Amino acid sequence: MTDVSEEELNKRVEVERIKDASNYLRGSLVESLNNPLTGALTDSDTQLSKFHGIYQQDDRDLRDERRKQKLEPHYQFMVRVRVAGGICTPAQWLEMDRIATTWCNNSIRLTTRQALQFHGILKRDLKRSIAEINASLLDTIAACGDVNRNVMCSPVPEQSRLHGEAYEYARRINDHLTPRTTAYHEIWLDEKLIDSSRQDEEPIYGKHYLPRKFKTAIAVPPANDVDIFANDLGFIAIAENDRLVGFNVTVGGGMSLTHGEPNTYPRLADVIGYCPKHKTLQVAEEIVKIQRDFGDRTNRKHARLKYTIDDRGVDWFKFELNRRLGWQLEEPREYKFEYTGDRYGWLKGVNDTWDYTVFIQNGHIADDDAPIMTGLREIAKVHDGDFRISPNQNLIIGKVSDHNKPVIESLLRQYGFIEPGQQSALRLNAMACVAFPTCGLAMAESERYLPAFLDKLEPLLQRLGLENDPILLRMTGCPNGCARPFLGEIGLVGKAPGKYNLYLGAGFEGQRLNKLYRENINEEQILTELTPLLQHYADDRQVGERFGDFVIRNGYVEAMIAGRDFHR
Repeated sequence: MTDVSEEELNKRVEVERIKDASNYLRGSLVESLNNPLTGALTDSDTQLSKFHGIYQQDDRDLRDERRKQKLEPHYQFMVRVRVAGGICTPAQWLEMDRIATTWCNNSIRLTTRQALQFHGILKRDLKRSIAEINASLLDTIAACGDVNRNVMCSPVPEQSRLHGEAYEYARRINDHLTPRTTAYHEIWLDEKLIDSSRQDEEPIYGKHYLPRKFKTAIAVPPANDVDIFANDLGFIAIAENDRLVGFNVTVGGGMSLTHGEPNTYPRLADVIGYCPKHKTLQVAEEIVKIQRDFGDRTNRKHARLKYTIDDRGVDWFKFELNRRLGWQLEEPREYKFEYTGDRYGWLKGVNDTWDYTVFIQNGHIADDDAPIMTGLREIAKVHDGDFRISPNQNLIIGKVSDHNKPVIESLLRQYGFIEPGQQSALRLNAMACVAFPTCGLAMAESERYLPAFLDKLEPLLQRLGLENDPILLRMTGCPNGCARPFLGEIGLVGKAPGKYNLYLGAGFEGQRLNKLYRENINEEQILTELTPLLQHYADDRQVGERFGDFVIRNGYVEAMIAGRDFHR
């Protein structure tokens, strides 16, 4: 699906026309970058830059003041680094740290998709910073945009052998679905084609790429830490005798919705079959191509794979996939998920090595309350293993040798890293998106506000004896779902400054959506609503009963599985 008629193109949204005219994602990016009269890119180049891993933003805290001074917004850029499966070397970490302190705002963010984000890069520094990222053997291409993004993989350090096999497939899928355009290397790395007559081709994506973003993950049971059912495409690892033999395939997950538009909703992925591991890349490619060919290009709010499947049916999708494969997926194999969060502290891995999961609140690494950015820098200088970004915005110091374990422990103490037992289970299982001041979509605070909100909720939990009971809390500044809020047993989704929708009842293993409980309420109202609920839970829960299951059993909300029923 490469060329379309002018009539068909005119029916599509503006972004589709921008892609059509972009010459495989080039546009006028070079000219925009070299324009000294503004800190911004042109509108069309702003759209294209996403495919290169870049989001144009501005400091929303400064908007009004700059407007009064008749200045343009304080434009700056977020750059997202792809880290397939979330694993990088200590040398790469040190390079990311250097880039953060040279070109950015002296911080690194760990994302909920196991990527790295830099904020506050000025336009004049974009090319240099991206070149330095690539010099470290990481990249930013396809970290954003209408393509398959960073492929996630469960770190599960206690299952390192199986994780190693699953991670290899995450890396291979990531590489296989990377766009083939040479624009990225030309624009950011000054690499020219040896054969100037050669034309770019996109054998998987075609000229117009996908209708919308596409997310892929690999889960390794019993951990569902990647929230596999929140992804467009998922692979659930199936093992025999502790060795990977294949994957159950899931399709159609997605977390975003638009306030006030009931035709938009979060959706959990369907398990559609099993494939042997050697056929994984073929399955991934054909599923992407189905979305390329059938996804809605006339309405971006209806453009994700979840809507393609709901519009046409799961049976249609399986038939189309099997037809393209030339063989049929097998019946799904048995699997069981037991948790979605991280296992903190030291865990013994394989080959006599250790893994230590560090709690990083909201994935924000900086020298603020404690010098954790400096501490991780010093750890990276002596670390003899790897770093693993968890899907829950934490960091795993992986494959630590017996010899180096005391050294790492000493540095963790020296730089004030908080031990897991010093935090409530609620805080250890909470996530927030970035939101203000940089995200242009944010309607309310999230990352900056969540710690203070937890400070007010934790005394209640302690009084009720719930401080050690894990409850999944997710907060976002808008309904686009970056911190997967609709999979929180307590979900808070920004509606306006200081106002949130309160959702309840998701499954602790990621197998059930939550449902709207109260709409457009402030902090005082949220705490007023949660207090009797948590009191009831403390008094009347059954043995081992999770909070999300409790609120459903007691009729506070209905169980929510099908996304189409989300607003009913």
